[in-house]
Amino acid sequence: MTYFVYIVECSNKSLYTGITTDINRRLLQHNGELQGGSLYTRSYRPVKLKYIEEYETKSEALKREMTIKKLPRDIKLLLID
Repeated sequence: MTYFVYIVECSNKSLYTGITTDINRRLLQHNGELQGGSLYTRSYRPVKLKYIEEYETKSEALKREMTIKKLPRDIKLLLID
């Protein structure tokens, strides 16, 4: 199974990082088109996909997600670019 680590930009220009096995479904959830999504992104719709990485294991993806979440905003923006 493939796991995706992603960054979305919310309508308030904040960045949200997460993991999923189905990026299209997750974006629909974050934007309220399907049930689910995070509590945070519900308040700042719509969200736009800005960055994505693929991993073969959930463990790798979770570690990368935590690493990205700890980065300051300016470094995340460099990663996106």
